[in-house]
Amino acid sequence: MNHDTPLSPRPLRHLSDVRLRVLSSAQLRAHGVSAAETNAQCRPGGAWQQLLPGVFLLHSGPPTSEERLHAVLLYAGRPPGRSGHGTRARPAVPAQPTGEPPAPPTPPEVMITGLAALTLHGFTSAPPLLSLDRFDVLVPRTRRLRSTGCARLVRTAALPVARQVTGVPVAPVPRALADAVAQLTDAQAVRRLLTEAVRDGHCEPAAVVRELTRARLLGRPHVVNAVDALVAEGRTIAEDRLYAMVSEWGLPDPVWNVDLRLPGGPHLGGVDAYWPDQAVAVELDTRAPRSGDRRDSEAESLQWSECARKREHLERLGITVVHLTPRKLRDAPEQQATVVRTALMAADDRDPAAYVVVVPR
Repeated sequence: MNHDTPLSPRPLRHLSDVRLRVLSSAQLRAHGVSAAETNAQCRPGGAWQQLLPGVFLLHSGPPTSEERLHAVLLYAGRPPGRSGHGTRARPAVPAQPTGEPPAPPTPPEVMITGLAALTLHGFTSAPPLLSLDRFDVLVPRTRRLRSTGCARLVRTAALPVARQVTGVPVAPVPRALADAVAQLTDAQAVRRLLTEAVRDGHCEPAAVVRELTRARLLGRPHVVNAVDALVAEGRTIAEDRLYAMVSEWGLPDPVWNVDLRLPGGPHLGGVDAYWPDQAVAVELDTRAPRSGDRRDSEAESLQWSECARKREHLERLGITVVHLTPRKLRDAPEQQATVVRTALMAADDRDPAAYVVVVPR
């Protein structure tokens, strides 16, 4: 007797959802379909076909992109094969109702990444799923499987938290970008993807650079050039958000993008917005940290030290410096407007600031 066959197998005629048009051998056994029956269905001219090892499509026509996606996830997410002390596979087919509350869903152990993930996230510069021969799927480093067919495995020591997009577990945009860029040699394609990520609000430049650094991709010249464009795009977007915040929340108009100097003295530094009557300055923190090697780390540390010195110098002169980040301007503009308004209102309670010369940048 085959102990893998359930006592009351569920019939296959009820299957309609894509997840049930694409089944693993374990799921088919749970439906009462033996390995011999599966092999018979997959013979030339049969009603089914095998998409990947242990993964079957329950019709004979070409698989859709959605079916291929689920096949890749089934292949990459299958439990280890049985050994002398093997692990029992978790049920892949919903259990019959028992009257008890359902268990909370477990986080996915695999997820789509790379170009396919970016397409699912809505990137217009990523190719359509139909044009992709292979789908990248992020798996734990310990998963003992090989890339095959339409499944390319990308191993990682720590899985990020997946996003559900049309029912498919997908890597977050920064991680998906890094995995896509790792496979690309076309400089223009890399630049388009990185620019769209920031321009369309999918993520902030710093998050992208962190993932590219972690993947050790910043040593590639075409990636470095794309990152420079990414940082410039991020600053432009952050400035637009700052303009919108001042306008939408009724703040008084500042002077924009100016340098501050002491009369006849040294240059104090540039600020993104300045209210001369209240001696309040706003600086946008659009630095994208790069720690790919020691020189990048030293440059980043030097840049941070210069920013800190400038702020301390301005505050010693009685100028209030408000630091805003692009992410906070995007996610909480009203809160950031309140921070700036509070600094402006507090000007009457402070000692007068030193006189400074304001010069357009």
